[in-house]
Amino acid sequence: MADAEIRPIRRRMTLPTSPGRPDPIYKHAEKPASDPAHGGAFILVHGLGDSGEGLEDIPDQFQKNHKLSHMHWILPTATEHRDTQGTAWYMPHSLAPVPLDRPELAPEEDEMGLLKSVGYIESLIDACVNRGIPPQRIVLGGFSQGCAVSLLLDLTSSKYAGRLGGIVGLMGYLPLAEGRRLEDMRAVAGLPPVHGDVPVFLARGEQDQMIPARVWKQTLDKLSQLGIGSGHLEIREYEELGHSLNGTVLQDVCSFVERYVPALED
Repeated sequence: MADAEIRPIRRRMTLPTSPGRPDPIYKHAEKPASDPAHGGAFILVHGLGDSGEGLEDIPDQFQKNHKLSHMHWILPTATEHRDTQGTAWYMPHSLAPVPLDRPELAPEEDEMGLLKSVGYIESLIDACVNRGIPPQRIVLGGFSQGCAVSLLLDLTSSKYAGRLGGIVGLMGYLPLAEGRRLEDMRAVAGLPPVHGDVPVFLARGEQDQMIPARVWKQTLDKLSQLGIGSGHLEIREYEELGHSLNGTVLQDVCSFVERYVPALED
């Protein structure tokens, strides 16, 4: 990012920082590989109004239970958004349905804010790559807005679309899914019409009042149109869960990451 300076954060990793944004939280792997190319990193992106600190318990739980011990963890924080009076990766908009006869009532999505956040997350991936961790050993995931940014990066980034080790989308949705905007963005980025073989894990609580079932279905339909087939898409729906996480979700995430970015022998 043009406005970011680089300085060490904690130990053994240099991460980008930018004005007005808290430093990313970095948690060193419990059992790091001696060869960085055999290691891994999990970039975990929070939701609206939260922070990296708010998700810190997740890597702490994994490390306490000696799970994904080869993974470094990076938890960034969004900037304060004046209109939301809290942190946000982009300006949220209503996910309520629009009458078919009044398409002009459809709210505009904050594409500029989304792309700015994608650019910042790209800089975190750059830092991992500069450390020697290849893109295919990096997992990108997030909750709610963090899910939206992660999916958008995987689909439209000229640097990392189709190249990462896995995408984890938790209780979120795919932004800019109306029409052919994503296809146009892929074309501008020089990407093929359809997605590559990056595995994607998507989780939704069936009681989620924040992400309507209609938006969830639209997300799945659009991902299918963009070439993310059943062979690379793992979908989990949790009957009793709302817009939140629990131990079962995290166990499924752990299994997904172990399958696609496993620990390697040095």
